[in-house]
Amino acid sequence: MGKSKFSFEDGMDKLEATVEKLESGDLSLEESMTFYQEGIKLSAELQKMLEDARRKVEVIRQGAGGEYVAEPLEGENE
Repeated sequence: MGKSKFSFEDGMDKLEATVEKLESGDLSLEESMTFYQEGIKLSAELQKMLEDARRKVEVIRQGAGGEYVAEPLEGENE
């Protein structure tokens, strides 16, 4: 899967706007289904962005010799 077309923040803004439209009650059933499907796709893409960011997080630790070493975040199974 390629790089996202939008930032995480922009995606969250789009998702919030979609939810507001759905909650307004002013949409037809067909429009509601379209917005719902778009919201599900956005939600999945945002979740993937969060997971990718989590994998990139590293903890910097000082080794016994005084050098600093980057290590994966604890709990990573990669």
